[in-house]
Amino acid sequence: MGYSGARGGLEAILAAEDLVRRKRDHAPAPWASTEQITTRFRLAVDRVMGEAGLYDEPTAAAAFRQAEGDTLEASHLLRAQRSTLQRLAVSEPVDPGEMTVLRRIVPAFREPDGPQLLGRTSDYTGRLLERPAGPPEPVPTAPDTAGGTERAERTEEQRSPRRFLDLLRKMELVAEGRTGDDPEPHDITRKPARPPADRSAVLAAMARAESGALVALWYRSVLGPDGDVHEITLGELRHGRLPLRVRHPHTGNPVAVGEFRVTEAEAIEDLDGADEDRARFDVGYGLCFGHNERKAIAMANLDIANRRFGRSGPLEQLLLLTVDGLDSGGFLEHLKLPHYVTFRSMVERKQAMRAAAEAGEDLPARAAEPAGKDCR
Repeated sequence: MGYSGARGGLEAILAAEDLVRRKRDHAPAPWASTEQITTRFRLAVDRVMGEAGLYDEPTAAAAFRQAEGDTLEASHLLRAQRSTLQRLAVSEPVDPGEMTVLRRIVPAFREPDGPQLLGRTSDYTGRLLERPAGPPEPVPTAPDTAGGTERAERTEEQRSPRRFLDLLRKMELVAEGRTGDDPEPHDITRKPARPPADRSAVLAAMARAESGALVALWYRSVLGPDGDVHEITLGELRHGRLPLRVRHPHTGNPVAVGEFRVTEAEAIEDLDGADEDRARFDVGYGLCFGHNERKAIAMANLDIANRRFGRSGPLEQLLLLTVDGLDSGGFLEHLKLPHYVTFRSMVERKQAMRAAAEAGEDLPARAAEPAGKDCR
C-alpha cells in the first residue's frame, strides 16, 4: 500500500504536541521521578523493557512517563531509542542455571529438589481493592529468637536450586531429540524471521511480543479451535538475576559487566501423537526480560505447540507476524490518519453500483479494488 503525506495540518499537529507536553509535564500532581516509577510500577517497567527488547530500567521508566502509562507507546519509544545506540559488543551466552533465584515455584511436583520460593507475589491473596489515604507507615522488622532479622537470608544453595528438568532427565522422561539447538541463534533485530523459521527465531519473536497478544494466542491454542488439542502442565517458573558477560577487548576473556533480571518457565506436555514417543514428555521453554510470568508461561507452552503443530497450521505464522505490538499497534494507529481519497473511491464505487442496479444492468460479483491507497 502506498500512502502520500498528509498536508495542511502542521499547525494543528504542533499545537496538539504542545498540549500533550504541557498537560504531562505541568500537571497539578507531583512529578513522578524515575526512582518512583521503577519501584512503584516495576511490572509495567519490566513489560516495557521486554516488548522493546532493551534492558535498562531508568530509560524504560522515562519512556513510561513520557507515554503517560501507555505500555505499547512506551515500548515504541524505547525501541526507537534502541535503534540509535551503537552496538559495542555481543554478550556471551549465559546458562540459565546460573540464575540467582528470587522466586521459584514447581507446580508439577510437591517436593522438588530445593525450596519453593514464593517471593514477591499476590497469587495467593484475594483481589480486594485497597484505598489508602496516604503512604503507609514504615513497618520495623522484628528480630527473631536467634538475634537476626525476622526474614533470614536464603543460602547460596537455596538461591541456585537444581532444575526440575534435571529430575525428569534423571527419570528418563524427557524426549531430548525434540529439543535440538539451532546452529546459530537468529537475531530478529537484524534479520526479520519468516516461516519456516528456526526455534530460536520463534522464541525471540515471542520474547519481544506484546504480552496480551501472546497470552490470547496461547489461550486460543489451549482451547483448540484449530484442532490442535494438547494438555499442558507448568513444570517450573523462576524469576531471578543472571550475569551479563562480554569479551574483554584486550585479554579476550569473558568479563561480568552487570546483571539483568529475567523470568523463565518450563512447560511439560504429554506426547500422544502417532509418531511421538508416548513414554516421554516434551518440554517447552520461555524466557523474557524482567518479571513477566504471564509472558514466560505463554512462551513455554506455545514453544511446544509450535513445534508440534506450527508447520501444519497457522500458529508459526501468527507467532512470527502478528504478536509484535509495534507492528500490529502501528498498523492500527495509522487508521487515524486521513483516508479521504480511499473512502471517496469506496463511495464512488457504491454510487456506481447503485446506478447500475437502477438501470437494470448486471452487477459484477465484486467491484475491482483500487490499485493503491493514499491519505491526503
